Amino acid sequence: MKKPKSHSKDTPEGYALESVDRAFKARLARITLGMSPAGITSKYFEWYAHLLLSPGKQLDLIEKAQRKSSRFAGYAANYARDSKVPPFIEPLPQDRRFKHESWQTWPHNFAYQAFLLTQQWFHSATTDVDGLSRKDEQAIAFVTRQILDHFSPSNFIWTNPEVARATLEQGGKNLVQGFQNFVEDWERATSGKPPVGTENFVIGRDLATTPGKVVYRNHLIELIQYSPSTDEVHPEPLLIVPAWIMKYYILDLSPQNSMVRYLVERGFTVFMISWRNPTSEDRDLDMADYLELGIASALRAIGAIVPNRKVHAAGYCIGGTLLAIAAAAMARDREDVLKTLTLFTAQTDFTEAGELMMLVRESGLAYLENMMWDQGYLDTKQMAGAFQLLRSNDMIWSRYVREYLLGERSKIFDLMAWNADATRMPYRMQSEYLRKLFLGNELAQGQYQVRGRPITLGDVRAPIFAVATTSDHVAPWQSVYKLHLLTDTDVTFVLTTGGHNAGIVSEPGRKGRRFQIDTRKKHENYISPEEWVQQTPATQGSWWVAWTEWLAAHSQTRTSPPPTGAPSNGLPVLGDAPGDYVLQR
Repeated sequence: MKKPKSHSKDTPEGYALESVDRAFKARLARITLGMSPAGITSKYFEWYAHLLLSPGKQLDLIEKAQRKSSRFAGYAANYARDSKVPPFIEPLPQDRRFKHESWQTWPHNFAYQAFLLTQQWFHSATTDVDGLSRKDEQAIAFVTRQILDHFSPSNFIWTNPEVARATLEQGGKNLVQGFQNFVEDWERATSGKPPVGTENFVIGRDLATTPGKVVYRNHLIELIQYSPSTDEVHPEPLLIVPAWIMKYYILDLSPQNSMVRYLVERGFTVFMISWRNPTSEDRDLDMADYLELGIASALRAIGAIVPNRKVHAAGYCIGGTLLAIAAAAMARDREDVLKTLTLFTAQTDFTEAGELMMLVRESGLAYLENMMWDQGYLDTKQMAGAFQLLRSNDMIWSRYVREYLLGERSKIFDLMAWNADATRMPYRMQSEYLRKLFLGNELAQGQYQVRGRPITLGDVRAPIFAVATTSDHVAPWQSVYKLHLLTDTDVTFVLTTGGHNAGIVSEPGRKGRRFQIDTRKKHENYISPEEWVQQTPATQGSWWVAWTEWLAAHSQTRTSPPPTGAPSNGLPVLGDAPGDYVLQR
């Protein structure tokens, strides 16, 4: 019998069949926000198989179910005698769904207590299963939590006492208004319009208002030089490299919370990279392009404007990771350019990169790549959907209840308006970033290559100022802290309250802010993050003050401000800040 012909990917038939697969998965990925059904299903089968082979774990779960049922029955009996009896299980500190006092009345107290017990039991069922890796356990527990959150009593009209009361008091008017809110949001989403309320925050009028000029432009970046506001400035310029997953003006929001304005007012000459919002035509831009067209080009332009001066460089999130790569490459090539290096919530070791790692596994990444391959980029909605899942109670369900069940519109403020102004990720760059850094962890292992040769952060000699935040779901502070293991220079580490964005936009005067700060000299021994937290005292206020003092201490005597641009060196002023790229949709 003749053997059937196989279709290699190198043949026209094989390429056509592969294209069919990729196109099908790309269409499906748009529906699932880039999450692979095959990957999730396989993890559940693996979890269930290991659970079936663990009779001890099964007996433990049966015992837990019986014990929780007994506790619930005891609570019900006590409540029947005394309606003021306190609940026997409290939500986690970050879970605010059941904070309203009406949840303590019958029958709603029984509903949410039973729900929390169910969550606890399923957490026990999906963790500590013999034979299942820690990462697989985290993925299963995460997905299970997302499924359970769908069925929370807070998400339904008659099981949520706040919604039920509003519906009765208003005669259902809240639901009518909620439906109108839903229709309006749907129309805006399908037509590509920003959320309601963002029209009150105009870039250049309300946001990104610090005076400055665009002094350089290439296909990927605009470089903004901000105008001085002091008679004398620190001689070393400061370059800020924001993440290209976000618009740069998170660091230049409203005048009262603009980091750029704060720096300029304290005598720093600030340069800011404003990234282009890529389209399908930019699908082949890679990490090397972001290094060369981004950081390298910006440093050359700064060198032409402020010659013979070292540069303070600061990078935010993925921009900080790229800046760390650039610093290591320059150190390897003995390019003595940087005076200091500052990293905001930037990871350099991805072994403990938080819950986002659960969405970036081989199965899910291949699935995501098909979607990016089809459209040439990772869309803003797909990226936003992944981050919303990490904080689904706050980002999805609380908004659903407030705006669609209670019929109330959230008041938009500057950070929310910025958050709605997302950017796209080029296909090739995003694939390289996720594969080489997230999955391969090549930077931490000394395997990441720049211009064909590996780099290591151990070559960096410039002092480092690293900032992490306590409630970061994108770059957990313990992951950021791993920088200590990779460097051989002085590292000043700051842990501040807040999340990935709100912890960085933490201007002086904001209530409730505090931070811990300490410097590890290059000759001092390493201590664990747990020890660091216990022995480092807390300081009330904004870490911005400590950072500017640190920058000033690493700067020379103040001098006259440099010129804006350098027309004689081919860098004329191209326009006013905030420039053109930040306005791209």
